[in-house]
Amino acid sequence: MRKSIETLKNIWNIEDLRKRILITILFIAIYRFGSFVVLPGINPDMLSKLHEQTSEGLLFLLNMFSGGAFSNASIFALGIMPYISASIVIQLLAIAVPYFQKLQREGESGRRKINQYTRILTIIILIFQAPSYLINLKFQAGPALNASLDWTFFIITSTIILAAGSMFILWLGERITDKGIGNGISLIIMVGIIARLPEAFGGEFVSRLASLEAGGLIMFIVELVCLLAVIAAAILLVQGVRKVPVQYAKRIVGNKQYGGARQYIPLKVNAANVMPIIFAQAIMFIPITLVGFSNAESASGITRALIDHTSFAYNLVFALLIIVFTYFYTAITINPNQMAEDMKRNNGFIPGIKPGKSTADYIDTIMSRITLPGSIFLAIIAVLPAFAGVFGIQTEFAQFFGGTSLLILVGVVLDTLQQVESHLLMRHYDGLLTSGRIKGRSGNVAAY
Repeated sequence: MRKSIETLKNIWNIEDLRKRILITILFIAIYRFGSFVVLPGINPDMLSKLHEQTSEGLLFLLNMFSGGAFSNASIFALGIMPYISASIVIQLLAIAVPYFQKLQREGESGRRKINQYTRILTIIILIFQAPSYLINLKFQAGPALNASLDWTFFIITSTIILAAGSMFILWLGERITDKGIGNGISLIIMVGIIARLPEAFGGEFVSRLASLEAGGLIMFIVELVCLLAVIAAAILLVQGVRKVPVQYAKRIVGNKQYGGARQYIPLKVNAANVMPIIFAQAIMFIPITLVGFSNAESASGITRALIDHTSFAYNLVFALLIIVFTYFYTAITINPNQMAEDMKRNNGFIPGIKPGKSTADYIDTIMSRITLPGSIFLAIIAVLPAFAGVFGIQTEFAQFFGGTSLLILVGVVLDTLQQVESHLLMRHYDGLLTSGRIKGRSGNVAAY
């Protein structure tokens, strides 16, 4: 306890770090405030049917990602997910289209152009998604609309407001990344998720207390123990590494000797971190967007299965997408050829492996071997909420038994703590942990 208090004092004493934390809190507060600002012409007291619609199913997940803004008919109702969807498309184009491949090789200037294309595509997605949301709003909460409103005028102006709201969230995320602490868009997604935790926890507790005769309190304790176990597993998945030994040859320059020491390359078991889950989740939102939010309940067949996050088909497709995106994102973030060249340039080599292409092939083989179990483990954690629902756990609380929610929370918290710790160590203060440095995430949703 004393150590923690001392660490908090050290954090507050570092002026730059203090400013960054305060700026982050301010921008997050602005985001949360905007989540309750209702679209013009809507009575927030008459949205009960919309709240009911978003209490379960895929719309519940969409509402959770927006921090409740979706069910509040807020100006931030569409959240950050359109940007994530646009980013996925641009990333795929960077693999298949030579022009985007060229932009990736152009460094900072190419990255700026890719970001510009991503924003343009985000606006295009918003132009289609916003009217779908407004039509659903009319079906679910028609009485909430002002009777004197002209529907055509309302849908045009509200589409502009919703699109501007999502782009403003994107701007807030970028400002947090530049001026605050942590990765802004990741933090915004996390805040939206964690805002639902108190209500979900309280609802599950009350539900279990109501069934005391059936051992409700004991079941609630068992749930908490299981939740802690899943959190521990998620942390191990985020932090797990496979160390590859690298021997550096001795060099003598003048009277000084350089190299000769053995070091290790830490290859992460889950190099893609939470990105595969975020990408896969964005893809799983496509069917409900295409059929329209208002038509979700009347959908049938495979469409119905793909918009029901508890169905076998949904979870199978979701798990397969996670495995595919894990390999995809790992291939983007890890370049064995570059690593081999860097080792060769610094007179380093992996014992028993020839420098150059053989080293690159060896690293690529190891990455393939550790990525497969890592991706499967990630997929299993992602679909755990569906199994939690089978055991009678309420939908809201079940989402924290793994899934996108838990992994984003764990990944973003570790990444933010890592950045705080780096500020402390840079100024010769003790880190946040005495047992070793925090291993955060190398990938994040702000890194486009």
